[in-house]
Amino acid sequence: MAHPRSFTALRHLLRPNHVHIYTTRPRIPIPPLVISNPHHTIIRTNYNLPVTPSDALPAPPDEPDGPKKNKDGKQEPFSFGPTAFKMFEAALTTFASVGILGVVGYSYTIYYKRQVLAKIEHAFAPGDPVLDLAAVAKQGTPSGGEELVDDEGHRQHWVLREEQELLDAIVCGQAKGQYHLLVGEKGTGKSSMLIDAMAKIDGEGVAMLEAHADPEIFRIRLGKALDFEFHEDNIGSLFSIRGPRDASALLDVERAFNKLEKVALKRRNAIGRPLILIINSTHLLRDDEAGRDLLELLQQRAEAWAAGSLVTTIFNSDDYWVYERLKQYATRMNIIKILDLSKPRALEALRNYRSKYKNEIPDSKILEQVYDMVGGRLSFLSRVAKSHDMLQTCAEICRMEKTWFLNQCWILGMEMDDDVMDQQKYASAAMVLAKALVEMETEMETRYDPVKGHILPQMPLHKARQVMTRADFIQSYDSINVFTIDSNAMVRADSVPMMNAFREIVGEPGFGEFLDATLERIGDIESLGRTRELTIKDLWDQGKYRVRMSDALGREKGGLVFEIVPKEGEGEGEEG
Repeated sequence: MAHPRSFTALRHLLRPNHVHIYTTRPRIPIPPLVISNPHHTIIRTNYNLPVTPSDALPAPPDEPDGPKKNKDGKQEPFSFGPTAFKMFEAALTTFASVGILGVVGYSYTIYYKRQVLAKIEHAFAPGDPVLDLAAVAKQGTPSGGEELVDDEGHRQHWVLREEQELLDAIVCGQAKGQYHLLVGEKGTGKSSMLIDAMAKIDGEGVAMLEAHADPEIFRIRLGKALDFEFHEDNIGSLFSIRGPRDASALLDVERAFNKLEKVALKRRNAIGRPLILIINSTHLLRDDEAGRDLLELLQQRAEAWAAGSLVTTIFNSDDYWVYERLKQYATRMNIIKILDLSKPRALEALRNYRSKYKNEIPDSKILEQVYDMVGGRLSFLSRVAKSHDMLQTCAEICRMEKTWFLNQCWILGMEMDDDVMDQQKYASAAMVLAKALVEMETEMETRYDPVKGHILPQMPLHKARQVMTRADFIQSYDSINVFTIDSNAMVRADSVPMMNAFREIVGEPGFGEFLDATLERIGDIESLGRTRELTIKDLWDQGKYRVRMSDALGREKGGLVFEIVPKEGEGEGEEG
């Protein structure tokens, strides 16, 4: 039969009733296939026939390998040597891997700890980022040191204060055995003097950081100042070495101080001078549990380091509460008061600055007016000295201080809503204290000293709380720079411009009556809040209540009738 030549012919051939098998070559017999195992011999005569289960292949033996035999056919005895060698080889490999891992991990740990101490030592090397941020450049001095200058080539901290020599001795490491607290109002030049002292020694052995209310941010800033990463760059976990456990910011600060203590011990043994740690703006710590715990930790370390002359800690604060908190456990704390400049020093500083940088000799009367308006506050004097019109700048400063006080503590009078009562308690207490200071000033014999300058009225802290009838507001007034509390617990106006604002406000016509009306309204609202009105509606329509009294056995002993008695003349008026 011929082969199909087309698809149609192939489809015709594939029908079920037309199945044909075509072979292209004849069947050729194939020799038998012999398997090496004599027990499994399969003889096939043709590969074209399928293998069926009927072939009945014999099952393999249970142990095809069987025990080994020698040439004589005898069974060889079992030997434990090869197995033991393999076990020893595996154990040796395991122990070698673990040993290498341990040695490398231990070596890395030693290296990492040395690097941590080396980085902290480098943080106290000459040069400090604080000095780079404080000024644009430095210029030499006749004595061979350096001073900071601004972008105009002028010295930024151009007023030399009496406390500068003491701070220079502390920062360079000559004065040791104590830790120090700088207390003063905002703008008196505390930070400026510290930066000047650092610049004179190029920051060698000094680290400075800014405090913050959040302990986590304080931790980061401390790590930046000390060049300490808190083990965040440790890769000991690669060697199965567990690092320090994650904990609170307070524990990280303690770890940083432990490393700092080791560096300070090495430095004291080498050169005999302590390290200097400056914590600026300590008043920014919150006066809550977390803030007090952090401040307590700082003080404990400062006390221990001062006893061993390891580290001299300098706290810089604007508010009184920091001093009040540190005083409880202080034994080696030194208080450095930073006050406003006296009148002669303030006038001299203004005159020198104007003649050196403005090429003018100011009139003495103008300088007197400037001091009368802004006093000896260094921040105010700096703005006035650099301005074109000094008197106009003084007027702007006084206006800004008055606006600040009114925005924070103004009262609303009798028409105020009861929803603002808490805020008005805060504001009225400040106004009462301001009025008391103004009245105290009128009774003072001397308000102005030719040498010292302004003598602001002041009163003890307990007396101020008595005047306000509140003990919790004064700390907040100190924080917003309305009133200030010095280290002697004396309360006064925060500055001369603020005291001028007190005089203007209290001297306004009708201020006393307006303040009294506000206090009366606060009292009425509090009285309404404490008063409960009970109304018996049954008595409105001439109703009565009968009350029966009985003894312990339930026997009636009497009674009474509760009713309303008309007012005298009420019934007569109705009849007439």
